[in-house]
Amino acid sequence: MGAIKIPKKLKRRFREIRLTLVRAGWRYCPVCETRSRRFATHGVDPREGARCDHCLSLERHRLVWLYFKERTDLFDGREKAVLHVAPEIIFQPLLLERLGRGYLSADLASPRAMVKMDITDIQYPDDAFDVIYCSHVLEHVPDDHKAMRELHRVLKPDGWAILLVPIREKVTQEDLSITDPEERTRLYGQHDHVRQYGADYVDRLRAAGFTVNVTRSKELYSAAERIRMGLLGQSIYYCTKEGGAGLAEPGPRDHASRHR
Repeated sequence: MGAIKIPKKLKRRFREIRLTLVRAGWRYCPVCETRSRRFATHGVDPREGARCDHCLSLERHRLVWLYFKERTDLFDGREKAVLHVAPEIIFQPLLLERLGRGYLSADLASPRAMVKMDITDIQYPDDAFDVIYCSHVLEHVPDDHKAMRELHRVLKPDGWAILLVPIREKVTQEDLSITDPEERTRLYGQHDHVRQYGADYVDRLRAAGFTVNVTRSKELYSAAERIRMGLLGQSIYYCTKEGGAGLAEPGPRDHASRHR
């Protein structure tokens, strides 16, 4: 098993852009809205320009924050019931401040979460939440099919969910009989991962009843903007119930001027 290969020509082009921007001291984090000369290297397989040193956001955090603001109705001022699974330390205070009493964070173990929750057995009624955000959680869950069905069950018919996982294969690889941490790290990239998702992740979401819209960072921002904000290679999985609300479509944006 190996990671999906990026063409050498594309790698070279991104490297040229990155060097130009770094030399100019031109990095911008849309989460904490700070500018800096560089983003830090991060990860077991080190990713250059991945982490903002100010708020510690990574690539996926920056993209999803922009997506929340520019492509959804999350911050339109109307009261919503929002479920945030496994709350990231950088997002929980921001979302709580903006969403108020409608915001609920949940986790099976994290002391940061407002309630304890097993996403394979969610103790809330059907159609309870307008919005669900769950990022890099399902790869830890042995029965991810059940978890997806539960998330689908508690989402309102006109609601939406963003359900993110790391995807590094063409086809999902998993063997639940593997419990050795070192072997899991070798196969799935982390000792507590039980699978490595592939491009067929969408099929699993659809099997749970979701309609899925996949948006890649390159569809939203130019190459220079993606380098500048550290958005390389990320995708958003925007999920609704079949027959439910579609993708929120904001008016045209001048991204270059918006993210100065």
